[in-house]
Amino acid sequence: MDADPLYTYAILLRGVNVGGVTVKMEPLRETLSRLPVKGVRTVLASGNAVAASALSAAELKAAAEDALRKDFGYEAWVVVIPLDRLRSLTAAVPYPPDDPATHAYVTFGSDAGMLTELFEAAAEAGAEQVRLGPEATAWPCPKGATLDSALAKISSKPRYKAHTTTRNVRTLQKILAAGEKI
Repeated sequence: MDADPLYTYAILLRGVNVGGVTVKMEPLRETLSRLPVKGVRTVLASGNAVAASALSAAELKAAAEDALRKDFGYEAWVVVIPLDRLRSLTAAVPYPPDDPATHAYVTFGSDAGMLTELFEAAAEAGAEQVRLGPEATAWPCPKGATLDSALAKISSKPRYKAHTTTRNVRTLQKILAAGEKI
């Protein structure tokens, strides 16, 4: 009997190590390692991990959120993306990752309808952005102005918190590199 195939995923936590929610990477690795996954690696100190699992992305999302809520006592939300898909989305970002004046970001959504709503609200506010797929939107922002940007202000509303999270493209490159080591 063949074992279920393993898929490598990026697990992106929303709202950790900001606003009073502190999740250190070693305890995060320990929590995720108790799930049905292999090779957990954390990336940076901003709530990023990679792991391999036979679970679907939706199953891993539910398991990770439940474990984080139990272990860290906060309303945990994650976006889980297959690493191959993350690679494609990152490659499709039309903004340079190393522009000295601008940050390139990708906002991910676990609910395509909610991400569409966010995309439309940001467009109405004049935000420059590109839809990369049903689960991701790319947008640029001048360095030092991220929290003041239209997209950041809109996405921080409680309505979007459970469904979206944003990463800098350079961070995504580090997540992809960590995934290659699993």
